[in-house]
Amino acid sequence: LDDALHRIIATLANKNEELQNFIETLNHTLGRVQVNSTQVVSDLEEEFDTLYSILDEMKESMTNNIKQETVRKSHELQNQLTQSTSALESAEELLEFANNALHITDEGDFTKAAKQIKDRVTMAPAFRLTLKPKATDNMTHLMVDFSQERQLLQGLKFLPVPGAPEIMLGDCLVIDNEVTVAWRMPVEDSKIDHYILEYRKTKHEGLPRVKDEQRWEVVDDIKSTEHTLQGAHSTVLLKNILRLRFDTRFMNFRVRACNKAAAGDYSDPVTLETRAFNFGFDSTSSHLNLKVEDRSVEWDPQGGKGVDSKVKGKENKGSDCLCLSDGFRSGTPSPKRTSLTRSPAPRGARDRFTGESYTVLGDTSVESGQHYWEVKPQKDCKSYSVGLAYRNLGKFDQLGKTSTSWCIHINNWLQNSFAAKHNNKAKNLDVPVPDSVGVYCDFDRGQLSFYNAENKQLLHTFKVKFTQPVVPAFMVWCGGLTLSTGLQIPSAVRSFQKTENGLGGSNSSICQQDPAEACDICLYDKLPSVDVP
Repeated sequence: LDDALHRIIATLANKNEELQNFIETLNHTLGRVQVNSTQVVSDLEEEFDTLYSILDEMKESMTNNIKQETVRKSHELQNQLTQSTSALESAEELLEFANNALHITDEGDFTKAAKQIKDRVTMAPAFRLTLKPKATDNMTHLMVDFSQERQLLQGLKFLPVPGAPEIMLGDCLVIDNEVTVAWRMPVEDSKIDHYILEYRKTKHEGLPRVKDEQRWEVVDDIKSTEHTLQGAHSTVLLKNILRLRFDTRFMNFRVRACNKAAAGDYSDPVTLETRAFNFGFDSTSSHLNLKVEDRSVEWDPQGGKGVDSKVKGKENKGSDCLCLSDGFRSGTPSPKRTSLTRSPAPRGARDRFTGESYTVLGDTSVESGQHYWEVKPQKDCKSYSVGLAYRNLGKFDQLGKTSTSWCIHINNWLQNSFAAKHNNKAKNLDVPVPDSVGVYCDFDRGQLSFYNAENKQLLHTFKVKFTQPVVPAFMVWCGGLTLSTGLQIPSAVRSFQKTENGLGGSNSSICQQDPAEACDICLYDKLPSVDVP
């Protein structure tokens, strides 16, 4: 009954949360209706004002054309009228002179008058004028017919808007830090020009929340009904390839269709799981000679200069370092000491690494499941290690030299070496040193594998029976490391792990048996006891 009641309470709590989110969505939508209504009215008034302005401009222009035509015709006709009036006056005078000449009795005078009349008639303006108006009174060529335009205006309607697409959840894919979203239109629409996809990261499962802390990111001008996000937001760069960084467990997606005129409603949003292992460096654990910033760690020879030398002397005096035959000292404690069981210290409460253990741990423990992250060293990095450790790793302990740590170690100082290390045993790796290392941890199966992050070549695998949570661990000397997290397990690694788990054990692993009962595989030559000077 107690379990049943807890289930009922959990169900009610979830339903209450859903209802609260729905109420917030309704209130947000109601508010947006008022805001958007005001906006479209404003847009409508602006469009009509623009239309009125165009009509006024056209009216003024056409009126000016009519006025100019009126002036032109009036000028032409007025000129003709003036010329004709003058010609008429001249003709009337000549006519009167001719009539008077008929009454002349003297033959000489008559002949002289007749000759003058003839000459004047030849030069008279009345005989040179064109008796046809140079302009007509017709103005019909400046008339307009707005019947078609009137019909167009009367047929004005709101823009045809595409319907809302449907996201096909079964066809969406999240793999290799890429997200493919697919959708379809419920009704075929040949006028759709493109789609707009929006997404945002979220910590919440289910429907998107109005008050989510993340803003929507936009991918515009998508021509097909499918799109793959490959690194437009919070990306990780690997060999010039951008990958999405999954630093939240979920992502919301919605899409809308657009024609040449308008964008339609959003699709119903969907939530896809994008869970990945996210962590950073625990700066409280780092050696004072390591400079930790965000997701990078760098050797800093000036670090810790302010620490009191007397304190350092006391630390060195009580460090339980072992003196080995080659004259160097190692931070590796005795097997008896490492067999002691200590409860993992709370995060941030452990001592910093010191001495020759130039180490920093991750700030998040691995307690179950499968996880993957990548580490890229600086090109001139002289020595570094990448691996896992229990959180109670001693502050003088070096990675791979205790029973509580596993790593691969790359040394580019004096003598180059590339080896897998655990419990002060090492196996030289006969593979090229990669530019970046991928780390795969299957806590439940007890497996720790290292890969070339670029081509996913397996470098080494540890078979481990973890007895407590582990944390990512890093050592660096004379150089730096860059950490990439929020990564899914690459599909190539998953496929390889399935094959490996099907075949069982492999000589690529260092066995985790008791040292006294070690098999031949475990009897590797030890590396020099000191990894860094």
